[in-house]
Amino acid sequence: MSFSGFSEQDFDCMTVPGLEPRMEAIIDQVRPKLTSLGNMVSPYLSALCGEEMYPHVAKHARRKVNPPNDTWIAWASNKRGYKALPHFQVGMFSTHLFIIFAVIYESPNKVVFADYLEKHTAKVKKLVPDGFYWSTDHMDPSGTLHKDSDNESLKTLADRLKTVKKSEIMCGLRLERDNAILRDGDQLLTTIEETFTTLLPLYKGSF
Repeated sequence: MSFSGFSEQDFDCMTVPGLEPRMEAIIDQVRPKLTSLGNMVSPYLSALCGEEMYPHVAKHARRKVNPPNDTWIAWASNKRGYKALPHFQVGMFSTHLFIIFAVIYESPNKVVFADYLEKHTAKVKKLVPDGFYWSTDHMDPSGTLHKDSDNESLKTLADRLKTVKKSEIMCGLRLERDNAILRDGDQLLTTIEETFTTLLPLYKGSF
């Protein structure tokens, strides 16, 4: 099994006008790469986490009018779905690839991770690399660089997870679409694996 990375044309799929044409572009061009990536990373991630991690490619099945702005592959410990669980993702907006750990609003583990983040703020501040970023909305391509976060802002993230019903949290690496790593499948796989290894304490802290 080989993986060639992502091309400029893959990112262009995310700006095709209209729901059906964009979905067609994603399904034809991007989804096969995400599926391949999912199968290749699963054994590594399963060994890393100490439990079977199953790949789930985004289907965007609920969309009836608006085309998706991003698409992704997620890994979680449940074969049937990932949204209710802390999970890992690799995905793309038109501007960049993201490699993240996520606890989204459907997950009851939000409070567990909030408690972990609140209790271990200083530890998290040290273990997350400066170049990683935090996000509180999986539909928003922006975020806050970890180097611009202090202990107080991390505690604010934890408090928001506990008190806001639709709150969610993501942390990881962003690679701009022109980054040469994206064109090198082997190098990108290594980067993904290294990123997930770095994020493992956050994943463990969410249970």
